[in-house]
Amino acid sequence: MATTAGELVGLSATPHVAAATGRNSRLLSIDLLRGLVMILMALDHTRDFLGDPRVSPTDLEHASIALFLTRWITNFCAPVFFLLTGTGAYLSLQNRTRGELSSFLLTRGIWLIVLELTLFRCIGMQFNFDYQVTILNVLWALGWSMIALSGLVWLPLRWIVVLGLLLICCHNLLDTVSSSNPLWTVLHRPGFLLSTPRYTVRIAYPLIPWIGVTAAGYGLGEIFRWDPAHRRRLLLAAGIGLAVLFVVLRWTRFYGDPIAWEIESSPALTVLSFLDTSKYPPSLLFLLMTLGPALLLLWAADRGVPGFVHPAVTLGRVPMFFFLLHMPLIHLLAVLVCLVRYSSIHWMFESPSISQFPFTPPPGWGLSLPLIYLCWVGVVVTLYPVCRWFAALKQRHTWRWLSYA
Repeated sequence: MATTAGELVGLSATPHVAAATGRNSRLLSIDLLRGLVMILMALDHTRDFLGDPRVSPTDLEHASIALFLTRWITNFCAPVFFLLTGTGAYLSLQNRTRGELSSFLLTRGIWLIVLELTLFRCIGMQFNFDYQVTILNVLWALGWSMIALSGLVWLPLRWIVVLGLLLICCHNLLDTVSSSNPLWTVLHRPGFLLSTPRYTVRIAYPLIPWIGVTAAGYGLGEIFRWDPAHRRRLLLAAGIGLAVLFVVLRWTRFYGDPIAWEIESSPALTVLSFLDTSKYPPSLLFLLMTLGPALLLLWAADRGVPGFVHPAVTLGRVPMFFFLLHMPLIHLLAVLVCLVRYSSIHWMFESPSISQFPFTPPPGWGLSLPLIYLCWVGVVVTLYPVCRWFAALKQRHTWRWLSYA
């Protein structure tokens, strides 16, 4: 089944014109990458809801190596989302005029922000509508990045790419700026947008670096119009280059992350410290560490996608649908575990503190890591048939509302 470029816009799938057979493999590689990170995202959220909230997975003094790596591998999710948002926007120009693309990105971005503040907050992250605690997460930043891109698409492509790279590479120069101004909180430093005894609003995803990744992804879309040999050479070189640059900058502690790595009590812990880069906001080294391997996976899949990973391709075609379903399902699973273990579920509906987010944990809450992995597999397997049905629906119909689902 062919994939259209319109399906690559952000977390959406927007089929209007079927892709030509000759373009199928390159678009399958993008769907595969997106699908794989969607699966990893479900692992991260399963751990959020069912793991022990008293142990931070990046706390090398208390977390196990397995827990650290469980968290670390999910770091690839957000950078890939934003990168492929830009890539898909560029590729969708084969089916849209620039004005149509700008309008779609604007309305799509607003829609994602609305979803962040309503469905994702009240049905996904928290099972309540009191708005005592609200954290602005990935949909918030992705929405604003699409709104920013809706204006940037009118610029020459090289300007968009240069701007994106400048935002990615230079935003750590702003780390020393200390300001309580709400605009600075929105743009660069995670913090409280509102903090009163009754209501708390915290921004977890500042916008500057994420807009940069989205703009760079827009430039990446041009590469997917090149002939296959040229495209693969550049993807391979860029992937290796970013990975090497990460190692060099991280090793020398020269620039790119506000927290330096340390020599720990064992070689394994030292390696983990080396990999423990800053996500909030995503440092240059965090983005090099994640986007380099992502480009290498695109290179590896460009010649064709093996049949055994096609389920991931299916999920990558309907990422928004998967995203909006997986959070309530994981949350419901946590409610069920709570009911079986405590014979009560009131904790699951109470507004948490920021440190306890996404819900107030019962005493002694948390499953073992193997059980978390088992629950994660169950979530993905449960959602796959529904996502396959929805992907087929989007292939058969061009209803406008489907572009927002």
